[in-house]
Amino acid sequence: MMDYPVLKNESDLENMLSEPSDATRRVLSQTPGDFMVLGAAGKMGPTLCRLVKNAAPDRKVFAVSRFSDPAVKDRLEQSGITVISADLAERQSYTDLPQIPNIYYLVGMKFGSTGNESFTWAMNAYVPALVCEHFRSSRIVALSTGNVHPFTPVTFGGATEEATPDPKGEYAQSCLGRERIFEYFSRKHSIPVVNMRLGYANEPRYGIIVDLTQKILKDEPIDLAMGNVNLIWQGDANDIIAQAISIAEVPARVLNLTGPETVSIRFLATAIGKFLNREVAFTGSEQPTALLFNAARCFEYFGYPRCPLMKMVHRVVDWVASGKTIHNKPTKFQVRDGKF
Repeated sequence: MMDYPVLKNESDLENMLSEPSDATRRVLSQTPGDFMVLGAAGKMGPTLCRLVKNAAPDRKVFAVSRFSDPAVKDRLEQSGITVISADLAERQSYTDLPQIPNIYYLVGMKFGSTGNESFTWAMNAYVPALVCEHFRSSRIVALSTGNVHPFTPVTFGGATEEATPDPKGEYAQSCLGRERIFEYFSRKHSIPVVNMRLGYANEPRYGIIVDLTQKILKDEPIDLAMGNVNLIWQGDANDIIAQAISIAEVPARVLNLTGPETVSIRFLATAIGKFLNREVAFTGSEQPTALLFNAARCFEYFGYPRCPLMKMVHRVVDWVASGKTIHNKPTKFQVRDGKF
């Protein structure tokens, strides 16, 4: 692997993930009004908030979440972001939310869905209805997931936005429900919406590369059941999500967001093993299909990601191998039955 600058700590990392491209600065400077991120305390929310603020420093950026971790709230406030504590699943919480013209919707439930299906559906399909009723005069970028797509042959190039959804399991089904709710209210209230089907954002604290690195360090075999995946650096995902406010439309559009490559898990694990000077063991075998999707349309709008695959791998593996903080939230990318 090439020699890339080492990330020293979480402050360095979050600064990198929050750095907007010139294109994002231009798009947000031309977008009238302030910005609000709903579900701002999750894995992507804090850095997306900061990226938007960095791109549009003269605008207000509001971060809304329950904020169970006070440290996240404090860091956002120190970045000049207005923090609002609210439970978006409760109707009365909306009474005090200001009307903001540009909304980024990051609320969602995935892990722990199995055995807690009703809550999963409430978070993924009921909350969007509350949001659309309150913010009916706004533009909305709604984060969705590639899990709503069907499995496709690994030689197919991934499912496009035109593919008929075939969500596996109740988590993915509820996410398709989320998209349909946004689509319904987009038509009902003429709300410009874009449903962003994100696939496997990676940064040094979570993601598929973190999962594989941890297993290799523990001499655990790598499951090849889902033999191919798509990956994107979280900083690039943040940057594209921020720009996507410019293409929200009525009725709601759908846009895939992931990296350009179909990445072999065997190749990826082997590359990580070489970096760590470790032998890699595998279990199972690659299937002829996988959960893959095609982001060519996204790249047509916003260009290719700035961080190439092996640079992303180097950053993540170096971080994990050096014992720095991780989120301990496995992606479960190898699951084929949709049970999370």
